[in-house]
Amino acid sequence: MSAAPSERIADLERLVRDLEKRLTLLSRRAASDAPQAVDRVGDAIASALGEIADRFRGRARSLGKDATAFSDEALEFGNDALRKLTREVEQRPLILLAVALGVGALAAGLFARRG
Repeated sequence: MSAAPSERIADLERLVRDLEKRLTLLSRRAASDAPQAVDRVGDAIASALGEIADRFRGRARSLGKDATAFSDEALEFGNDALRKLTREVEQRPLILLAVALGVGALAAGLFARRG
């Protein structure tokens, strides 16, 4: 035989009260654990952001070193080219003068066509 409706209602009321007690207990536990959990999450986020910042700084330093090395190489290349040009002018001044006149004439011809 099945239970009477009043017994079912009483069972449901007991289940609801038990559920309310468990929910209250869980909410108290969650409230007491929440500050610690927030601190742990905050520490984890701060740690991750710190690592990202360290990586970014490392890459920035590396790029700075690369840029410095590149500018040093460019400066050395420019100095070498200037030395070679100076030697060529000293050894063959007439040939370089003729080349300079030819380049100048070509440039003048191009500008004359545009104007």
